[in-house]
Amino acid sequence: MPHFQPEPPHGAHQQARVGILLINLGTPAAPTPEAVRPFLRDFLSDPRVVELSPWLWQPLLRGIILPLRSRQSAELYKKIWLKEGSPLKVFTHRQLEGLRDRLPENVHCAYAMSYGKPSIHEAMSTLKSKGVGRLIVLPLYPQYAASSTGAALDKVLGELEHERNQMSVRTVARFYFHTDYIRALAQQIASYRKQYGAGEKLMFSFHSIPQKHSDLGDPYAQECRETARLVALELGLNEQDYVVSFQSRFGGGKWLEPSTQTLFKELPRKHKITKLDVVCPGFVSDCLETMEEIAIRGREQFHAAGGTQFQYIPCLNDNPAWLDALSNIVKVNGAGWINL
Repeated sequence: MPHFQPEPPHGAHQQARVGILLINLGTPAAPTPEAVRPFLRDFLSDPRVVELSPWLWQPLLRGIILPLRSRQSAELYKKIWLKEGSPLKVFTHRQLEGLRDRLPENVHCAYAMSYGKPSIHEAMSTLKSKGVGRLIVLPLYPQYAASSTGAALDKVLGELEHERNQMSVRTVARFYFHTDYIRALAQQIASYRKQYGAGEKLMFSFHSIPQKHSDLGDPYAQECRETARLVALELGLNEQDYVVSFQSRFGGGKWLEPSTQTLFKELPRKHKITKLDVVCPGFVSDCLETMEEIAIRGREQFHAAGGTQFQYIPCLNDNPAWLDALSNIVKVNGAGWINL
């Protein structure tokens, strides 16, 4: 027998309000091995993330990877943890507040994490309890990948399976080309370079995915490169002024090329680029992958290879231009639902 969640006490005719659900990947609750382990377990157990047979993968994950990576990752999180908590959660909350300020009061907004708290189940239940019957779901990944956007939308659709009175749902699978997002990124880069000076080359570093996923039809790599091209066009850059690369590889096999970490070594040694600016357009909030992997370790790798100037340009975070872009993306996708 199917199991359905209890419905709110108000009648179906009252379930007509509009809600917005922002979704990000997730974060441990604290920079400790005890908090990191369940977060990594849930993340790396998602078949959208690791496309291996669970009979092969789970013993390796639970017996070797989690005991090692939980301790290692906790030490890395300690380096970037803010007073208010995890940077990803702090900036996602600020984006939610900025979005609320830019939408009508009768639109209910919430955010959730694919892994960790607040969960998608908790956020959708809260919105439904407020009378939301029309939901706009916006994963905070500009470029679609099955392992990020796809995983988030799977969880949303999974929640609908357990609703007796299902909400109407619109999903925003990508916004890599949206004019306001591109302009906000270009403004962020231009403002930073105006204040601190421009390097000899601008690197657009995106999270990587296995090459096999791309070969099987994942559009992620093409969308990343198109985002970089559009931002470069907005900035008036030529092709030789920037480079697109891919970071955060996990495990073996072939991943998208070129590797960000490889370029940190090759640009000074082989191409005599000693002043580098790096931006990570696939992340709208600073997090472990940007603040530690790029801004700390990346800087060390670049300088060790002979680089003299390394500038990490922060993510959009709570930049007002990005919050304006976010609200415009919501309004476009809420046409007919949101009265402006």
